[in-house]
Amino acid sequence: MGAINLDKITKTYAKSGSPAVDNISFDVSKGELFGLIGPDGAGKTSIFRILTTLLLSDSGTASVDGHDVVKDYEIIRKIVGYMPGRFSLYQDLTVEENLNFFATLFGGTVKDNYDLIKDIYVQIEPFKKRMAGKLSGGMKQKLALSCALIHKPSVLFLDEPTTGVDAVSRKDFWEMLNRLKNQGITIMVSTPYMDEASLCDRIALIQSGKILIIDTPDQIRKAYPDKLYVIKSVNMHQLINDLNEYPHTLSCFPFGEYLHVSFKIDEENLIPDVLKYLASKGHENPEIKLTFPTVEDYFIKLINPK
Repeated sequence: MGAINLDKITKTYAKSGSPAVDNISFDVSKGELFGLIGPDGAGKTSIFRILTTLLLSDSGTASVDGHDVVKDYEIIRKIVGYMPGRFSLYQDLTVEENLNFFATLFGGTVKDNYDLIKDIYVQIEPFKKRMAGKLSGGMKQKLALSCALIHKPSVLFLDEPTTGVDAVSRKDFWEMLNRLKNQGITIMVSTPYMDEASLCDRIALIQSGKILIIDTPDQIRKAYPDKLYVIKSVNMHQLINDLNEYPHTLSCFPFGEYLHVSFKIDEENLIPDVLKYLASKGHENPEIKLTFPTVEDYFIKLINPK
């Protein structure tokens, strides 16, 4: 049995009527860094709350380290670490006081498991007397992770831990997660950032409460069925309109400074024909070249099939 198991889990909130979590099943292996990737409202937080025994599902079963989330909720609360999406520590306590408080809740001390959080805590230790509410976003993130780890959990749940955090802090955070994984901790993390998907061992793409695909990031990228091109021109707004009107365009959407475009045909004269078409629309020297699909490309393909 894996570290995390879900079998046909469904959850519907009375106000919405449609399922927030729709008949979801998947397993996470021990020691795996597993990503739940999807936009806001996809059902990620509901899944996390069910697995951490904070929310009951309407149907289906789930377990963490072999313990049922309903029958064995007391055991699960002792062996998991949970970092919710919203900063939920005591803002009127100092960094040091928050850490001591959470260690005491689990019947231990900071000293007991300091080795586990040392690499993280040394970065915020200079601010240990500062109120948690006065910390920057990145520092709050590190404190919340330290508090989630202080009792040495076997499974760590992180719900959108890098949302609203600067790029450097995001990079540092994922490096911390890899170090924790190497210590044998199973990690399940959710994020709306598709670029973070490649940092996981396996990922599940989720939309509207349904799992679209589960696989390694590399396999998901390889599963993209069409050739993908990046195209750029001086007038990008006109470019996207013109490409959407091109009869052989299969899909076209903005991606950074380029458009990512797939075509319905794959013929030798395709690119010259596209360039000729764009020239007729007034585009001078547009840039077009093949590119490798990303996880985000495949996600968009799945939710907008053509």
